[in-house]
Amino acid sequence: MLVRDARESDLPEILVIHNNAIAETTAIWDTEPADLSEREAWFATRTAAGHPVLVVEIDGAVAGYASYGQFRPKSGYRFSVENSVYVADRFQRRGVAKALMTELLVRAQRGGIHTMIAAIESSNATSIAMHEKFGFAVVAQLPEMGFKFGRWMDLTLMQIMLDDGVTSQS
Repeated sequence: MLVRDARESDLPEILVIHNNAIAETTAIWDTEPADLSEREAWFATRTAAGHPVLVVEIDGAVAGYASYGQFRPKSGYRFSVENSVYVADRFQRRGVAKALMTELLVRAQRGGIHTMIAAIESSNATSIAMHEKFGFAVVAQLPEMGFKFGRWMDLTLMQIMLDDGVTSQS
């Protein structure tokens, strides 16, 4: 298992994982599949902002990907990010998400990020448990925030503090 920075050549495999999450899960609240140009724009925006896009590679295949982006677009939120971690079905339960989250937190701390948020559909016990193992705490439960698969979905917000002082990058 190799955790590395994603390359543009990884985007077709990232797109497959992303679209599977749209079609089969409540992890992504979009209802229509993305196309490659959308993933290319997403990748360009993340990397231009200095935010990591990571993949785990197993036997030459992209097994999962992770990234974070600014939590909200106002400048006061510049030290707060929201994470995303997705694993291809055939690589589930092999430590891929753990490897991605470990490196994502290292990158965030190194990058001067103060806090990381995870926004998780409330019935996704696996994702909530994984975040708890890394020290994230539930900070909010928002009922009926989204609608997908013919039902209302609740949103759980989880948070971890990555530093304990005022950043010098203000």
